[in-house]
Amino acid sequence: MTLQIPTPHEITEPAIAGTSDTMVLNMGPHHPSTHGVLRLVLELDGEVVVNVAPDIGFLHTGIEKTMESKTYQKAVVLTDRMDYLAPLSNNLAYALAVEKLLDVEIPERAQVIRVLLVELQRISSHLVWLGTHALDLAAMSVFLYAFREREQILDIFELVSGARLMTSYIRIGGLAYDLPADFLPTVDAFLQIMPARIDEYEALLTGNPLWLERTVGVGVIDGASAVALGLTGANLRATGVPYDVRKAMPYSGYESYDFEIPVGKAGDTYDRYRVRMAEMRQSVKIARQAWERLSQMGPGDYQTRDRKVAPPPKSEITQSMESLIHHFKLWTEGFKPPRGDAYVSIESPRGILGCYVVSDGGPKPWRVHFRAPSFINLQGLAQMAKGRLVADLVALTASLDPVLGEVDR
Repeated sequence: MTLQIPTPHEITEPAIAGTSDTMVLNMGPHHPSTHGVLRLVLELDGEVVVNVAPDIGFLHTGIEKTMESKTYQKAVVLTDRMDYLAPLSNNLAYALAVEKLLDVEIPERAQVIRVLLVELQRISSHLVWLGTHALDLAAMSVFLYAFREREQILDIFELVSGARLMTSYIRIGGLAYDLPADFLPTVDAFLQIMPARIDEYEALLTGNPLWLERTVGVGVIDGASAVALGLTGANLRATGVPYDVRKAMPYSGYESYDFEIPVGKAGDTYDRYRVRMAEMRQSVKIARQAWERLSQMGPGDYQTRDRKVAPPPKSEITQSMESLIHHFKLWTEGFKPPRGDAYVSIESPRGILGCYVVSDGGPKPWRVHFRAPSFINLQGLAQMAKGRLVADLVALTASLDPVLGEVDR
C-alpha cells in the first residue's frame, strides 16, 4: 500500500475554482481587515461572494509541540503567545488542566484574583475587538476611545506581573507573585469609570444609522447551524443560544458570582456587537464582586502550600533546608504528575478554550492540545458570507473576532 504525497500546490491551495461567470481573488494574508495573517480565497460574482475558503497556517509556531520539551511550569510562558489578546485566559486553562492532573487545591484568595484578572482580560480583549471592528467600518473615533481604557487595564497587568501583554502571571498552583499594595485602589478606580465609558461607545455606535446599515442583517446564522459548526462565545450567544462555560461547567468559583448571559436573536453582525458590549458590562459586574471579596479577605496565600508543586517563598528558603531543596528540584527537574490525562475548558473572550494534557509520569507533558475557539469559529465564515458583498465580508470577519496566533498555534 502506497501513500500518495500531495504536491505543495495541493497543500496550500484551497479547493475553490472560478467558473466563466465568477473569478477567484485573494484577500490577505496581509489585508488589514483579516485581523492577522489570514488568507481568504474568494470566489466572486462581481462584488457578491459566492464562496469563501479560509487558508491558515501563516503564523504557525508549533507551540503545542514545543510544550512537550518544557517542564510543566516552564511551558506556561508559551500559552501567553497563542491568543495574544487574552494571555491570562490561556494561562488559566492550562493551569487548571495541570492542577486537575495533580489533584491540587488552590487557595480561595488565588482563585478570586484569577477571576478578577481574567474578567479584566475579557474587557481588554473586547476593547481591541470593538476598536478594530469599528475601524474596519470607517468609525475611527471608537478605536481611540477603546484603546484609552485598554491602556488602563494593561497598566494593571503591568502592576501585578511587570509585563503588559505576556504576563505568565497565572501559574500552576496559584499565581506568580502576590498582589502589590496599590492593586486594589487602582482596580477600583478603573471599575468606577468603566460603565460610563461603555455608555460612550454605545452612544457612538448602537443607534448610528451608518453602523446599523453595515451590521444589521449581515452574516446571519441561526442557532442550530452555529451549534453544528461548533461556534462558541459571543458568536454562538448572538444566535440566541445561552451557553457559557462559566455557568454550564463553573470553574474557579464562578458558581458563586452573580452575572447574566447576554444573548441575541438575529445572529447577525449587529447582534454579535450587542452581545459583546453587554458582556463587558457583565465582566465589570463580576470584577467588582471579586474586588469586594479581596478587600474583605486581606492578605493571604496566593499559591498552594504544596511545596512539591509551587516554589516556597524566599523567606522560607532562607530558614529551611527542605524548602531550599524543594525550590532547587522544582526549577531544575520540575514536578511529576501521575500518569493520566485531564481536560478543562474555560470561557475565553472568543469562546470555549479547552486544554487537554496527557502525562506519562515524567516532568514534561507527553502531549498538550488546545481547543482554540478562533480556529473553530472560522468554520462559520463561508456560510455567513455567501450572497453578501465583499464589503460585508470585512464586517463579518471582524465580528467573529479571530486571533490568528490562536488559530495556528
